[in-house]
Amino acid sequence: MPASGQPPGPPTSAHAPRILLLYGSLRERSYSRLLSEEAAHLLQAMGADTRTFDPRGLPLPDDTPDSHPKVQELRKLAQWCEGMVWVSPERHGAMTGIMKAQIDWIPLADGAVRPTQGKTLAVMQVSGGSQSFNAVNQLRVLGRWMRMLTIPNQSSVAKAFLEFDEAGRMKPSAYYDRVVDVMEELVKFTLLTRDASAWLTDRYSERKESAEALSKRVNQRSL
Repeated sequence: MPASGQPPGPPTSAHAPRILLLYGSLRERSYSRLLSEEAAHLLQAMGADTRTFDPRGLPLPDDTPDSHPKVQELRKLAQWCEGMVWVSPERHGAMTGIMKAQIDWIPLADGAVRPTQGKTLAVMQVSGGSQSFNAVNQLRVLGRWMRMLTIPNQSSVAKAFLEFDEAGRMKPSAYYDRVVDVMEELVKFTLLTRDASAWLTDRYSERKESAEALSKRVNQRSL
C-alpha cells in the first residue's frame, strides 16, 4: 500500500535548525556536559540554534506528576527542537540513569502530537577507559523507539579526562574531528528532513487505525 500523498517539494523553512542537547551526568566536571557544550559550539558555528537541558533537579520518572517544572521545561524543549544530541557517559557498560530518566520523561505521545517523531538525532558517549560503544548502541535503540531519524555517524570519546583542557574545551584530536563530523552530519540531515518529517514518518497501519476509529465514532448505534 503506497504512502498517502506525494513527497513534499523543496524545503521552505528559513529559520536556523533548532537542536536540543541532553547530557547524562551531574558531576561538577562532567565530561558528557563538556562534550555537549563542545557540540553546541560547533552547531552554532554551523548556523544552528541550540538549547541545552540542565538535568539537575529533574525527578525520577513516575516519582512526581508530570506538572513538575523541570519535566515541563524538558517537554517544551522537546516540542521546540527539530533535532537532538544525546551524550551519555558509559557506566557499568550502559548509559547512565540520568540520561535514561530524561528520555523517559519525553512522552511517546502528547495529545495528538508525538514530540520526537521524525526529528533527527545524533548520539555520543564518553568513557573513562578504553573506547566502547555500549552507550551509543543503547541510545540508538531508544532513538528508534522514539521514532527519531538517527544519523549514521556517532562519536565515542575514550579516556575523556585526557581530551579536555582546564577551560573545558576539547583538545585537537581524532576524537574532536569525529565530533565535528557528527555535528555537521546532524545539521545536514536536519535541513534535509525537517520539512518532510511528517511525510517520512507517515504509516499505513496508523492511517488504517485512524480510519477505523473514525468510522466507529460516526456510526455509533447509540447516537
